[in-house]
Amino acid sequence: MEVALNNSNKFLSNIATNDGHGENSSYFDGWKAYDTNPYHPENNPTGVIQMGLAENKLCFDLIQEWMEKHPEASICTPEGGFDFKEIAIFQDYHGLPKFRSAIANFMSRVRGGRVKFNPDRIVMSGGATGAHETVAFCLANPGEAFLVPTPYYPGFDRDLRWRTGVQLLPVVCGSWNKFNISLAALEEAYEKAKESNIKVKGLLITNPSNPLGTFYDKETLKTVVTFVNHKNIHLICDEIYAGTVTNDNEFVSIAEIIQEFPTICNQNLIHIVYSLSKDMGFPGFRVGIIYSYNDTVVNIARKMSSFGLVSTQTQHMIASMLSDNDFVENFVSESRNRLANRHDLFNRELAQVGIASLKSNAGLFFWMDLRRFLEKPTFDSEMTFWRIIINEIKLNVSPGSSFHCSEPGWFRVCFANMDDETVTIALRRIKAFVLKNKMFEIKSKSKKACWQNNLHLKLSSRRLEDIMSPHSPLNSPLLRAQN
Repeated sequence: MEVALNNSNKFLSNIATNDGHGENSSYFDGWKAYDTNPYHPENNPTGVIQMGLAENKLCFDLIQEWMEKHPEASICTPEGGFDFKEIAIFQDYHGLPKFRSAIANFMSRVRGGRVKFNPDRIVMSGGATGAHETVAFCLANPGEAFLVPTPYYPGFDRDLRWRTGVQLLPVVCGSWNKFNISLAALEEAYEKAKESNIKVKGLLITNPSNPLGTFYDKETLKTVVTFVNHKNIHLICDEIYAGTVTNDNEFVSIAEIIQEFPTICNQNLIHIVYSLSKDMGFPGFRVGIIYSYNDTVVNIARKMSSFGLVSTQTQHMIASMLSDNDFVENFVSESRNRLANRHDLFNRELAQVGIASLKSNAGLFFWMDLRRFLEKPTFDSEMTFWRIIINEIKLNVSPGSSFHCSEPGWFRVCFANMDDETVTIALRRIKAFVLKNKMFEIKSKSKKACWQNNLHLKLSSRRLEDIMSPHSPLNSPLLRAQN
């Protein structure tokens, strides 16, 4: 079968048969490990717990409650069936006007109402994956590149590179400055690209960051905007975790920078990618959004969206839900509280056994520091330890190397995709491993100390024997003569 498959590949396109999807990454290997042995409290209590998937399942009770109160939002209910024909035949790739207005309103509300979005600039796509690829098609030619600060979401290698032929070049960030981006790092990455004769067409940032769970302050964003303006390259800002920031007053959107400092940058260079997968917990609805300040990009992206539209049935329901301002306000507030509580619970419990993480207050995950568990400070050691986590602790967490992290020993841990009982089991497994490892360290140190004491005694006895021996240097005629 494998031979036949390999032979058939020569009749297929290079894009279809190359490995650009990135499925050979340890990021996806962890998912496969979970799929083959998934944890279940009754059917498989020793299975692998999925902590490598950034899903937000903490507020579905609020969604369900709203749906029960508003059956007319669905065209598949008696209350909403009167809209069935109109919704079923609608195929304008601009999208339902009420959908675009509701999305613009929601984007503003999750950013604290400090910035407004124009519904006419809303371009829909099949999830953030489709949105990123569409933007890449609009902005760059095959072989050209985007700069991306590390660590970054492994799916970008698929989303922006696979079918477009675009390259992603790392802007190296590290723990020495809490993985913050710096002008020096941006300049270095840009100059390296020039030396390699690679044309840089843009900079891609995630704000809030996946996998760090942090976000940029206003001064950093101003630096980024000034940099792209000086280089005359595009800025793609992925803000799909904007609504997960536990304190919305702290988060600064790139839209706020453009609004507050309109003269520091050519706005035609600024593009935002958004979706409802994280803030609302709707990855299955495939609602991706491109918001560009460039009229040409809006028009081209809208044409390209024909290949990945959001179904009108989904648009209709989302428009109804997100137009309910009272619901939106309550949902965003409650979601932030629940995410903060879950995040704090994990960090508090892990701190009890000496496991630290990067300080963060956004996203559906945290960046766990396990460097002290590595045998050596290498990526090979990181992968060895990751296999222990998968096969022995039975947790799927994602190694930092899969996020192109510059330092081994960091792991992304997702915490919002499970119920409270599973959280308890996961924490219990981690604690048990650490305590077991500490006992091993204590025993090893004890054995080492005992061995050193025995060695010291043996050496002391040997020295006494040497002193008493006629062949001892202390008994030499020369030494006796000197004394």
